[in-house]
Amino acid sequence: MKTIDQVLQTKSRPERVLQYGEGNFLRAFADWQIDILNEKTDFNGNAAVVQPRNREGSMGAVINAQRGLYTTVLRGLENGRAVEEFRAVRSLSRCINPYTQFDEYIACAENPDLRFVFSNTTEAGIAYSPEDRLEDQPQRSFPGKAAAFLNRRYRYFRGDPARALVFLPCELIDRNGDTLRGLVERYAAEWKLGEGFIRWLESCVFCNTLVDRIVSGFPGEEAEALWERLGYRDDLLSAGELFHLWVIEQPAAWDGRKELPLEEAGLKVIRTDNLEFYRTRKVRILNGAHSAAALAAYLYGLDTVGAAAADPLVYRFMRRAIFDEIIPSLDPGASLDASALEGLKHFAGETLERFANPFVHHQLLSISLNSTAKFKTRVLPSILAYRKRYGKAPPALCCSLAALMAFYRGRNPAGGEMEGRRAGKPYVIRDDEAVLRHFAALWAALEAAMAAGRPAAPIDDGDSPALGELVRTVLSREDWWGEDLNAYPDIRGAVQESLGIILRAGMGRALEQAAGDGL
Repeated sequence: MKTIDQVLQTKSRPERVLQYGEGNFLRAFADWQIDILNEKTDFNGNAAVVQPRNREGSMGAVINAQRGLYTTVLRGLENGRAVEEFRAVRSLSRCINPYTQFDEYIACAENPDLRFVFSNTTEAGIAYSPEDRLEDQPQRSFPGKAAAFLNRRYRYFRGDPARALVFLPCELIDRNGDTLRGLVERYAAEWKLGEGFIRWLESCVFCNTLVDRIVSGFPGEEAEALWERLGYRDDLLSAGELFHLWVIEQPAAWDGRKELPLEEAGLKVIRTDNLEFYRTRKVRILNGAHSAAALAAYLYGLDTVGAAAADPLVYRFMRRAIFDEIIPSLDPGASLDASALEGLKHFAGETLERFANPFVHHQLLSISLNSTAKFKTRVLPSILAYRKRYGKAPPALCCSLAALMAFYRGRNPAGGEMEGRRAGKPYVIRDDEAVLRHFAALWAALEAAMAAGRPAAPIDDGDSPALGELVRTVLSREDWWGEDLNAYPDIRGAVQESLGIILRAGMGRALEQAAGDGL
């Protein structure tokens, strides 16, 4: 079989984008969008990719071997109908390893066509490294590399503000653009790059962004069949979902619609002067529903998000959690207008359709990683906001906290792992070592009380003192939740009742009670 570079032609264009990160997400998200921009607008630009870390097995060599060509395989549901989209992407020109090709890398700073910098260096990538020096070739951290690169560009173009760059970081951290700018300025001060350079940095644009698309990466088991369908071998196949959204918080001084006309190309982008609402919407609805349902669905006997969305009971539970509890919590003052509320409901509907995507096999155990920390940021704010608005605990979300406690019923914690059991078979619980040890000790004490026949009330009764002690102890962990949740007796009572049902009658019965009549 021929390879993609033997079948398809590349397209030579000016390198208008420098991209730190060669992985699947940027190729199936940002570079895919640049390819569409080139097709549908006069953008006329390709991306030069920079390998951000010095490691073997990088995608860079494969990118260069295929002359920047690769195929995206995007699949999902649209109005309940399965849809597949294949696209041969021609927006990459090359991949540079700055650790072995430093001169070639830093020469990009002298490119007059360069305007944009994209990045996805993982959540830990936008961080300060005290070892970084200006003379390093290259610096260890991404912000250090960016500072040195910008300094080279500033000096080469003699401080011309027209040669300033626009940064669109895609790392999933809060205020990613502001954080990156702050670190670049810190390096500029520490390296004594001068007042002129610092003033020139003000001409550069650092956008805060929020990106949203599930990219599963190379479809290993399906690769041979997909190559047959495409008619060529592509070792850079990148699979993901159809849904995409890029929220860009941009300053009024930068005309992003003109320079990066994503809307003109029909791409899904939201430009705003404050993306906090959109970040909160995603964290509370998409991520929150994931975390609220994952552990309950797993204990119910399911293994993937798709299976959970296809199960009538779990789907009803998720719909109640999202539409009856999470969305109202996003409007605690009942002040959102009808259009804003409709927008939340539309996003929620898209979320449920994404969960049902039959082509994305998202394992519930993968979502379970570090569930205590995820629950604090993704679900707990909705519980507290709902209670503030209605004066009572939300039943579905409190059931999800009970499911977390039941999921963390394990033993033998070691190395950040602990063994739980579902239907008599083991599964792995992964979290911070201290969290696992605490849960193991609590459940061991409860099981000892059960073995001794104490207390008078059955251990799985909602009024059981021993069960109540376990719930109270978990809820008291201010270091986990940010406050002692025992301050809310209705929340404690709802969680204890659900946990008792899980122990007595199983996860299915608890879900039935929490889901109510559904929607």
